[in-house]
Amino acid sequence: MNDILLAVFLGALFGFVLQRIGAADPDKIINMLCLKDLHLMKTILAGIGVSSILLFAGMTTGLLDSGHLSVKSMYWGVVIGGVLLGIGWGMSGFCPGTGVVAAGSGRIDALIFVFGGLVGAGLFTVMYGTLKSTFLMKSLFGGKTTLAQTGEYQALLTSVPGWAVAIIIGIALVAIAGILPDTPGRKDMNSL
Repeated sequence: MNDILLAVFLGALFGFVLQRIGAADPDKIINMLCLKDLHLMKTILAGIGVSSILLFAGMTTGLLDSGHLSVKSMYWGVVIGGVLLGIGWGMSGFCPGTGVVAAGSGRIDALIFVFGGLVGAGLFTVMYGTLKSTFLMKSLFGGKTTLAQTGEYQALLTSVPGWAVAIIIGIALVAIAGILPDTPGRKDMNSL
């Protein structure tokens, strides 16, 4: 029961943060994807960077157990699903998390988006038996593979410690977030 309460609390906290930073506003998301307003992108990059640093520092020092991490298998269906998610995100201005948050705030377009996502998930569940034997479920990179060594999973970069790769990527993401302008103008974009 405590796990359920913790999940509800963390989910509500995550939704609150998404609402506060504007991630539940499809106009802000579309402006980010069109590179017109980078405030949200900066927030996302900084959040991923700081999380990566804290996660791997915690695992390296023994404060966190890597056994709690769950790496999902990589296969062709994930690649195609990611492309479809990106297209849907660009068209609607919502990803699954932001769509639920926006639906919670009463946006009709978000309710339709969430309903469509649930229908799509239902269709996938019904069709899974058929899809299971196709190329869509053929594993890539050995299935459960990570970029850096993370727990017992095989890694693509084996010559460098996983914590070093993750912390370097985290620092790079925080640095990129720090140098990106909130709203790039023609001058900013031409100087890149």
